[in-house]
Amino acid sequence: MNIGIKKTLIVPSIVAALALLIPAPRAHAVSKEIIQLQEQVQQLQDMLQHLQDTNAQQMAVLQHMVQVTSDNVNRLSQSMTALQQQVSNESQNNQVSGQIQSLNDSVDEMKTRIDQVNKTLQGLQSQLQNIQAQPAGGATQPCQPGQMGPNGQPCQPGQTETNGQPAQPQAPPADQLFQSAVTDYNGARYDLAAGEFSQLLQAYPQDNLAPSAQFYLGEIAFRKGDFQTAIQNYSAVIEQYPGSPKAPSAQLRKGEAELRANQREAAIRDFRSLIQRYPQTPEAQQARSHLNAMGVRITPPKPSAYQ
Repeated sequence: MNIGIKKTLIVPSIVAALALLIPAPRAHAVSKEIIQLQEQVQQLQDMLQHLQDTNAQQMAVLQHMVQVTSDNVNRLSQSMTALQQQVSNESQNNQVSGQIQSLNDSVDEMKTRIDQVNKTLQGLQSQLQNIQAQPAGGATQPCQPGQMGPNGQPCQPGQTETNGQPAQPQAPPADQLFQSAVTDYNGARYDLAAGEFSQLLQAYPQDNLAPSAQFYLGEIAFRKGDFQTAIQNYSAVIEQYPGSPKAPSAQLRKGEAELRANQREAAIRDFRSLIQRYPQTPEAQQARSHLNAMGVRITPPKPSAYQ
């Protein structure tokens, strides 16, 4: 009897021990791992949002600093214009005019750098705002030398291939080209500067910097003593960009180049035209000084009724 009771008690104990040794289902463990992953993803999203907020604040501060600097440059430019208006003495005109032109070149270069910084900040801000967006457009692949494009044309080094189509090499941004060209111009690297200004005109003919690039081509030719080429470039500014701030300077410099090229009558016509078209500009005041020094009337004499 006792033996039967012992067997009855031992069997359930063995079953219970075996149940402890058998591994439990992993459903609960998998759910726990999923929850942990979700929490980690949420933490990463919170960190990304905090980073975007911080960068947005920093961008706002930088943009404010750029705007303040731009305002200071504009005030400097206005001061230069006021100084140029005071130049009326012919004996001092050439020397002071050259100094003013150099300062204007520096102001142009500074404005270009400020615009470049501002565009860079805007690009960074745009990237931060769209950091979670999917990239649009086709895949871009480097074009290997010797590789044939879909049109049977060999790829060139420096090109890329988009959606199987070979892409043409892109010119640098207009502001970068202009900044580099002005730097080379101020450093008397005229051939290099002329190439960069010409590249800007070819790639961005309607850009706001195009009139200045055309004007600088005239200045380079003038400084090299090629007055005929200078006249052609100044004429291009006057004809293609008549509303540009560079138009009065181009007409003044055209008249001065014509004087150097012994084209006195053409210079008189351009000086008079400048005074008529832009009467309140500093360039018109310098044109009057040139005409007075030449002993020529500011306005042409009216034809006689008996002629």
